[in-house]
Amino acid sequence: MFRARPTNGKPATALTHMRQGENGRATRHGEKTRMTTLPQEMTIIDHGAGGGPEVLVPARAPLPVPKPDEVLIRVMATGVNRPDVQQRSGNYPPPPGASPIMGLECAGEVIATGSSVTRYRPGDRVCALTNGGAYAEYCVAPEAQTLPWPAGYDAIRAGALPETYFTVWANMFGHGRLEAGETVLIHGGTSGIGVTAIQLAKAFGARVFATAGSDEKCAACLRFGADAAINYRTADFAEEVRRLTNKNGVDVILDMVGGAYFQRNLRSLAWDGRLVLIAFLGGHEVEKADLRPIMLKRLTVTGSTMRPRTTMQKGKLAAELEAKVWPMLAKGAVGPEIFRVFPLAEAAAAHRLMESSEHIGKIMLKVAD
Repeated sequence: MFRARPTNGKPATALTHMRQGENGRATRHGEKTRMTTLPQEMTIIDHGAGGGPEVLVPARAPLPVPKPDEVLIRVMATGVNRPDVQQRSGNYPPPPGASPIMGLECAGEVIATGSSVTRYRPGDRVCALTNGGAYAEYCVAPEAQTLPWPAGYDAIRAGALPETYFTVWANMFGHGRLEAGETVLIHGGTSGIGVTAIQLAKAFGARVFATAGSDEKCAACLRFGADAAINYRTADFAEEVRRLTNKNGVDVILDMVGGAYFQRNLRSLAWDGRLVLIAFLGGHEVEKADLRPIMLKRLTVTGSTMRPRTTMQKGKLAAELEAKVWPMLAKGAVGPEIFRVFPLAEAAAAHRLMESSEHIGKIMLKVAD
């Protein structure tokens, strides 16, 4: 829990790891740039000891100081993601060394750099996969996990990219090894992850099925590029997959439901199919399961979360995304679906909307212009 720190009204004029030149000017690559005068404190969203959305309240905290390989970002926008809800509820604590402040992605302006940063300079517009801390006016992120805004993007759209695009790229294409010509089933097709997965799978040549919880959401899945959408409230997705694939099954399943879908997921996979688990919204335990399909059909069951990965591992994902996906974003071939934008101070309302599952696409927090 954060407590307001008394302020003496004096601005902080330097950062420990920021290169400084003569006459109080920061230098980078031998080029002099004006140092930014920074406040000592910032507004954050505090979640205290955890609980429901009502625990999310604005508070004051010291500005973070960038490590040598980090940039300090003046946050303009940050995304609301399921891991934020889990952290607020006390079920997803940050790993050692990570910021206790919520928020795993942001977009904004670089205002300071660590001593080993080579790519970015103050004034650059970037988005970043953060190690926490993005529900705030200022946030640090490793340079390796930071990317420029795609051409034509504003802060809201750029801030909606990192968490979903890193996650889908690492899991559907990495662990899932999805290739052109294969078929993928994406659960939760209208979530931020789902929309991204549908668009990218289609863009890279896959046949795409998606599940969603209403006819309206199924129609949205089709609009995003899915070849077929299954309303899981009115149909058994395993039977629909069997029908749609002429009993062959799908090559990859990207699943955020977990235990409740496990057996039907196994039934829905083709020979040498891959089940990739990225969340457990339907529980993390399976009371009774027939594991024989794993052996008989040579299935792979895998999964991952993003936070435990090293900076080097996340940096590799960032480089792949910039090379292969950022040009698609700039051309408009893929892109985030923004459902609603809340002011930072209304993070509690944003979390209520997230937990209602009434949204289609991303929920965002606007922090600054």
